Amino acid sequence: MKFNKAKCKVLHMGWGNPKHSSRLGREWMESSPEEKDLGVLVDEKLNMTQQRALAAQKANCVLGCITSSVTSRLREGILPLYSTLVRPPLQYCVQLWGPQHKKDMDLLE
Repeated sequence: MKFNKAKCKVLHMGWGNPKHSSRLGREWMESSPEEKDLGVLVDEKLNMTQQRALAAQKANCVLGCITSSVTSRLREGILPLYSTLVRPPLQYCVQLWGPQHKKDMDLLE
């Protein structure tokens, strides 16, 4: 398997990590403070704050589009749109970042 060396980066994880330089073949790899893999943004301290903020931002954008384009405010019309378009970005990887705060739980309800 060949790797695209330009797309490879090192994510040093953990608090006591000495952050050694790494090579792929003869080339030194660039270090990165955070990386996105399979839609999940992880930083070097395994902090998921940025992931939650991006999910909430995406859900708010979709909710704004629904609000501006749908004239009826009846529950029967809004609920399927909300369930299909707004909730999935909020629920994606919820098992990974495990909301523990009331504010995060309110986002998912």
